[in-house]
Amino acid sequence: MLSKRIIACLDVRNGHVVKGVHFEGLREAGDPAALARRYNEEGIDELVILDVTATLEKRRTMAATVRAVAREVFIPLAVGGGIASLEDADAAVEAGADKVSINTAALMTPSLIGDLAARYGSQAVVVAIDAQWRDGRFAVYAKSGTVDTGRDAVEWAREAATRGAGEILLTSIDRDGTRQGFDCALTAAVADAVSIPVIASGGAGSFDHFVAVFTEGRADAALAASIFHYAEHAVRDLKQHLAMAGISVRMVLGS
Repeated sequence: MLSKRIIACLDVRNGHVVKGVHFEGLREAGDPAALARRYNEEGIDELVILDVTATLEKRRTMAATVRAVAREVFIPLAVGGGIASLEDADAAVEAGADKVSINTAALMTPSLIGDLAARYGSQAVVVAIDAQWRDGRFAVYAKSGTVDTGRDAVEWAREAATRGAGEILLTSIDRDGTRQGFDCALTAAVADAVSIPVIASGGAGSFDHFVAVFTEGRADAALAASIFHYAEHAVRDLKQHLAMAGISVRMVLGS
């Protein structure tokens, strides 16, 4: 059985980690490099840096932030936000990213998924999907959750996988920052529709929320921000809880 992954997300704006609710009301939560160092020491499996306003402000992910974080970690690092071309992806990889995450650009130019997969391999291409329950379906939103694309999350995930995506980073806008638990219905719907790993995001507030998304939601990985940023819960404690629940995880040496 493949181990489930725990991923910490650094939502970055102007070089600072921020966190909001439903993609709004962003407030500072720390220094990216310092948080990355702590997560690496605690045994996080992967790290994601998302420049949360890069697409809206039409600028590339800040290379300096990526470099600072990359120096602190020895685990896979994914970078997203404002990546709209092969050149943008090249800049992220040159700064230290192991994977690139695309969202709005993939929706606008779906062929970019295949182009990135051809250059870096599918394992390095993450397609991020921001979804919200609306009118009886999971609607896909673009541009940091501000534009309803008219697309269905399950159908878009299938297409992204077909085009060469190696993973789906699936965020529930309804649950984002609420700490009310992951949207297991959304996660399961997408996980059942694709053969590539699905990373659940949005709503983590307790250890049992992770248990639920790995069992009911059938996620391959779970991403969180708030519960880790403010040092309310340690990664090693979460992994011990998951192991006791019968969920396979990579344990930290000495834990």
